[in-house]
Amino acid sequence: MGSSGLPRSGCPLQWSSATFPTTSMLLSNRPPGPPPPLEGARAWRHERARVRGAGRRGRHVTSCFFRGTWLSPQRRIFLSASPLQRLELESDPERSFAMDSAVSDPHNGSAEAGGPTNGTTRPPSTPEGIALAYGSLLLMALLPIFFGALRSVRCARGKNASDMPETITSRDAARFPIIASCTLLGLYLFFKIFSQEYINLLLSMYFFVLGILALSHTISPLMNKFFPANFPNRQYQLLFTQGSGENKEEIINYEFDTKDLVCLGLSSIVGVWYLLRKHWIANNLFGLAFSLNGVELLHLNNVSTGCILLGGLFIYDIFWVFGTNVMVTVAKSFEAPIKLVFPQDLLEKGLEADNFAMLGLGDIVIPGIFIALLLRFDISLKKNTHTYFYTSFAAYIFGLGLTIFIMHIFKHAQPALLYLVPACIGFPVLVALAKGEVTEMFSYEESNPKDPAAVTETREGTEATTSKGLEKKEK
Repeated sequence: MGSSGLPRSGCPLQWSSATFPTTSMLLSNRPPGPPPPLEGARAWRHERARVRGAGRRGRHVTSCFFRGTWLSPQRRIFLSASPLQRLELESDPERSFAMDSAVSDPHNGSAEAGGPTNGTTRPPSTPEGIALAYGSLLLMALLPIFFGALRSVRCARGKNASDMPETITSRDAARFPIIASCTLLGLYLFFKIFSQEYINLLLSMYFFVLGILALSHTISPLMNKFFPANFPNRQYQLLFTQGSGENKEEIINYEFDTKDLVCLGLSSIVGVWYLLRKHWIANNLFGLAFSLNGVELLHLNNVSTGCILLGGLFIYDIFWVFGTNVMVTVAKSFEAPIKLVFPQDLLEKGLEADNFAMLGLGDIVIPGIFIALLLRFDISLKKNTHTYFYTSFAAYIFGLGLTIFIMHIFKHAQPALLYLVPACIGFPVLVALAKGEVTEMFSYEESNPKDPAAVTETREGTEATTSKGLEKKEK
């Protein structure tokens, strides 16, 4: 026992004034045993006074607090914080309680709960609220897939340069999970190193512009029905080229009219609403627009490419959700319309509810472009049936419903593609096996209309087929 009254071999587990005669600031008039828990501002005044204790005795007492057995979460957060974070906690004690609440109850009745956390513990969500939230997420996921697939057929047949689809090849599909992993890990490190507020500010401005354009493109066909016949509609074209003469190359060629400008103005109102309030309805409007445009404008060139893409992202989703906390952390920190959300406490709090269930847009777009491919394959068969489209659509409902069920049972975020990929690939393949059309399914090919080489190959193949047919007729 030294002059300070502290044992050299370790820290005591029983606290009393006899054990620490020189620490009356912390232990005066306190009975033996663990000290009573402190709450509110008094707890933080206590922590601040203790950490600022005089000389080596204060530092030794601090180390004993670290090695003691009764540290509260609030004390642990304060002592493990950096000096800058301690200043923030001292100026705003309520922030510590939010951190403590997030640590002690991360799910709060839902495997994917989100939204701001305050000092009070959230009441558990009601079964009706949970059912409403999950049912709404399922419905919102189905809408962009169904209508995006129908619009992808018109997009493939269209000649408007602004609506040309982007075709994904097998090489693109193989590289996509690697690129997505690097992007996800980069965002995670950015959120860990830099201030989250500045990152989300930049991302908000970026998605503000993209969201307005996507929502305008989404509502444009619908709004055209509401314009009167005598509406003064003028045509415009935005053209950027590179080079001159025969070497001139188009970079951007976007055609629009006055009706599109009206849609752009209406979409800008939603964009300002999202930018100022970050309201969940504005978030979902942008999210649905992104999903529908993705299903419409991203085309797989064949079924094999779709299997490569879905198989790679199947492994990607499982690793980043079950293997690490990276995806869940980014999803909850990323303030951008990259996910659909719906409050589980809507019945209690109305539109100001903040306990959200969420579904990433990737779980909609990735299976959606595969389902849209099967719809175009159905049309190519010219049998006036959409067997593979309806089969894959039902498979998606089954897979997403299974995801929600398991997520609710285990109270943990689930990689949706773990259930969606086997369902969306397996069901149509089984139907093809039953109908004897597996060869036709995997031989179906779509060319990229933006790729001159692909267009040339398609024309040459058509000409070769035509010449062979004429030769057979002559024989």
